[in-house]
Amino acid sequence: MRRILVADDEANMRWVLERALTKAGYEVETVEDGQLALDRALAERPDLVLVDLKMPKMDGLSLLPRLKERYPDLLMVMMTAHGSTSTAVEAMKAGAQDYLMKPFDIDELLITVAKAFEVESLREQVDYLKGEVQNGGWQLVGNSETMQAVKHLVERVAPTPATVLIHGESGTGKELVAHAIHTLSPCVDGPYIRVNCAALTETLLESELFGHEKGSFTGAHARKTGRFELADGGTLFLDEIGELSFNVQAKLLRVLQERTFERVGGEKTIKVDVRIIAATNRDLLKEAQEGRFREDLYYRLNVFPIFVPPLRERREDISELTEHFLEKLRTYGGSKTLGPGVLSQLKAYTWPGNVRELENVVERMVIISQGAEIEMDSLPFLGIPPKLEKNIGGFVLPTEGISLEEFEKSFLQQAMEHTGGNQSQAAKQLGLSRHAFLYRLEKYGIDPHWGM
Repeated sequence: MRRILVADDEANMRWVLERALTKAGYEVETVEDGQLALDRALAERPDLVLVDLKMPKMDGLSLLPRLKERYPDLLMVMMTAHGSTSTAVEAMKAGAQDYLMKPFDIDELLITVAKAFEVESLREQVDYLKGEVQNGGWQLVGNSETMQAVKHLVERVAPTPATVLIHGESGTGKELVAHAIHTLSPCVDGPYIRVNCAALTETLLESELFGHEKGSFTGAHARKTGRFELADGGTLFLDEIGELSFNVQAKLLRVLQERTFERVGGEKTIKVDVRIIAATNRDLLKEAQEGRFREDLYYRLNVFPIFVPPLRERREDISELTEHFLEKLRTYGGSKTLGPGVLSQLKAYTWPGNVRELENVVERMVIISQGAEIEMDSLPFLGIPPKLEKNIGGFVLPTEGISLEEFEKSFLQQAMEHTGGNQSQAAKQLGLSRHAFLYRLEKYGIDPHWGM
C-alpha cells in the first residue's frame, strides 16, 4: 500500500485529505507543521508528501529541498491558497512534481496523486531496463561466450548514432537486441518505432514508412504520418529488411544518405533525425551479390553488424533462459521448478525455432504441469539431435535423430538393464522418484521386471 504524508496546519483540511486518500486505498499520516513533517519523513520514508505552502515552524518551500536532499526521488506535491505563477515555479524548482491550488475538489486531488505515482512507475521502468542491459541482462539472457560478445557489441554501439544491421535466424532475439541498443542510447527518451517489412505489401509499406498525403491513392482519405516522422529523435527498427522491394530500397537508401524524404503524393521535403537499426534472417551480402538486394543499400546498413547466434550454438544458456521464462510466467503459472531430467532433455534438443521456440515450450509445460514441479510427462514432443556423444554416464545414446519418447524409453530400458531390474536403483540413476519411474515404465509399456 502506498504511504502518503500530509502536512497542513488546518485541522479540517487534514481530516478531509486523510479521509479521501484513505478511501482511495492509500495509507495516510497527517501532521500540522513543516518541522513535524520533516521529522516523520526522516524517521520513515513516505512514498509521497502532500505539503501546504504556509505552515508554522517551516513552510512548504523550505521543507521540500530538505526532503529532496535526503530522498532525491521522493514524490512531492505542493498545496497553496496563495497561488500564483511564481509560487508554482518556486515549488517545482524546490522539487515538487506537481501543485494544487486551494480550493480544489477531491477528484482533482486523486488525479494529481495518481499521476505522480504513474510518472514514478514509468521512471522506475526506464531505470530498470537501463540497469538490466548494462548489467548484461534485461531479456538479453545468457552468459555464454557468444552472448557475452553480443552484449559487448550492444554496449559499444549504443552510445553512437551508427546504423546497425542485426542478422541471425528467426527466433534468436534480434528485436530484443535492437531494443537494448535503443535503451542504452542517448535517444532513450525518444520514440522506438518498429516496422515489420515482411508484413506489408509494397504500396502499404511505402506509406507506412514515409506517410502519405490525402488523395494520393485510393483510400487515402486523410494525411498519414509515416514511421520515419514518428521516430524523429528516436530509433526506427526495420525488421526483416531483406523483404523490401527494389523501389522501397531506393527510397530507404536516400533517407539513410540525406535524412530527408517526401510523403507519398507529397512535394514537401521532410528532414528527420532517426537512428536506424535493421534486422534480417537472410544473408544480405549473398542476396546483394546475386542481384536480389541493392548492394549500395547493404553497405549503408552494414555499418555495425551484430550476429545473434542460434540457440543450438549456446546450449549453456538454456538453463538461464528457462528460469527467465518461468519467472515471466509466474503471473498465471505460479512458482514452478524443473523436475529431474527435464533440463537435460531441453539441452539435448536442437531448437530449430531458437529462443522463441524454447519460450513456447516452457509456457506449454507450465500450463500442462499440475504441481509446483514440472515433470518429464509435461514435455511436448521434441526431436533429439543426431550428433550426440555415444556414451554419457554409461548410457548409450542413439546416433540417429529420434523422438523424445524413443529417447526416454531407451534410457529407461538401459537403466533397468544396468541395475538388473532393481527399480529403486534404476530410478536413482535417472534422477527420478520411484513413483515417477514406475509411471514412465507403464507409459511406455515396459515390463517392471524387465532385465531380471
